[in-house]
Amino acid sequence: MREGTVQRAPGLSVRLKLTLSYAGFLMVAGVLLLAVVWVFLLRYVPAGTVPGPGPFSPNRGDLVRAFVPPAAWALFFLLLFGLVGGWILAGRMLAPLTRITDATRRAANGSLAYRIELEGRNDEFRELADSFDAMLARLEAHVAEQQRFAANASHELRTPLAITQTLLEVARNDPSSVTRELIDRLHAVNSRAIRLTEALLLLSRADQRSFTREPVDLSLLAEEATETLLPLAEKRGVSIENSGQVTPTIGSHPLLLQLTTNLVHNAIVHNLPEHGTVWISTSVHDEMVALTVENTGEQLTPQIAATLTEPFQRGTERIHTDDAGVGLGLAIVTSITDAHDGTLTVTPRTAGGLRVTVELPRADSNSDR
Repeated sequence: MREGTVQRAPGLSVRLKLTLSYAGFLMVAGVLLLAVVWVFLLRYVPAGTVPGPGPFSPNRGDLVRAFVPPAAWALFFLLLFGLVGGWILAGRMLAPLTRITDATRRAANGSLAYRIELEGRNDEFRELADSFDAMLARLEAHVAEQQRFAANASHELRTPLAITQTLLEVARNDPSSVTRELIDRLHAVNSRAIRLTEALLLLSRADQRSFTREPVDLSLLAEEATETLLPLAEKRGVSIENSGQVTPTIGSHPLLLQLTTNLVHNAIVHNLPEHGTVWISTSVHDEMVALTVENTGEQLTPQIAATLTEPFQRGTERIHTDDAGVGLGLAIVTSITDAHDGTLTVTPRTAGGLRVTVELPRADSNSDR
């Protein structure tokens, strides 16, 4: 028995059950019809022998001998017709289900590219097949994304480990070469590996939705993220402007703070070399609240902007500085947004830079500042 399956006793197939149901229903209808005919005939045939004007005067005994054998043959042929016709009809009715079962087996064996593509007009089987095709498409895309993510994560983790190994081998072969600079380089590489590992764990936690939901105000999170990253902004010559309304939502305070921090951090790091600006705003709509982070920066095409939410994407070029992050900033934002049933929109600004908007379901309470 395969893992995850339930051992069951063998039973009748659905096709045979439907065939027996069709034949049984047809037999019941035939018996009822013959019973009605029998009752109708009894009204016109006396119980005993009554002389009649003709040479033959029927009674109920004659009626039984004349009616019962043909009725029995009629029921026999009706049963035979019901079984053969029911078997054919059940086969035609269950043909789409056979295709869906075949697709399920292929998917269980790892073939996610197969599609049922059931023909014909819309009915219950067609809706089931279309839903299954859509599920297979999502699974195929998810598996492909996970494979790319695993490959990228392995590559990103291998780089600092390889550097660390090289530095350690140099130190082991020549102990006198161990200097402050070598120790600092080892510390920087190790810190980067730790940040990458923590980011991967956070991404996994967001994907699993294993968090406690509570009331959260995005405007307060924006202020907290701004205060935390203000020294980095001043170091890089970037000014931050924060404005907006109270934006109540329901979610994980740590995860949403991480989301806001990642957006502001990306906006600061991926900015102009000097005199850059970051705009943070919050707004309230009918059923949603929005957090928007914009920044100045280099010109980006819509095609590049569309790839920035994928893991380990860093725009037009890879940045290897202490503040550049590990390439999971917007990927984590995407996962946290999805885990909170929100939407993420990333669009390039006409003047250069990026505009990122996160929309989350609005909580009941709401007031303006």
